[in-house]
Amino acid sequence: MMIGIDLIEIKRIENFINKFGEKALKKFMSEEEIKIFTKIESIAGIWAAKEAFSKAIGTGIGENCSFLDIQIKKNNKNKPFFSAFTLKKFNLENADLSITHDGGFAIAAVIVIKK
Repeated sequence: MMIGIDLIEIKRIENFINKFGEKALKKFMSEEEIKIFTKIESIAGIWAAKEAFSKAIGTGIGENCSFLDIQIKKNNKNKPFFSAFTLKKFNLENADLSITHDGGFAIAAVIVIKK
């Protein structure tokens, strides 16, 4: 079992999107994620979640793990979770995700269990 955590200022993501528009979103979110996560706080949470995931698997974002390799969905109770594609790609048995935002920041915590 491994853990990753990340914190990001929501304004930083907002400025990034304001400067580059949809191109910014497509840099780190899939088309499906763009449809699901529409509020700036949630979008910042997705950034933090993907960074936290990459830390949990020990690679960081880079050659071995890109933002688009990590796909996040929501269940019927709006809890975010990592897609089956992501679990399979990184040979994980399971991965859990928690995201929150307050005071201008979004934070994500991830726990992964390797097969």
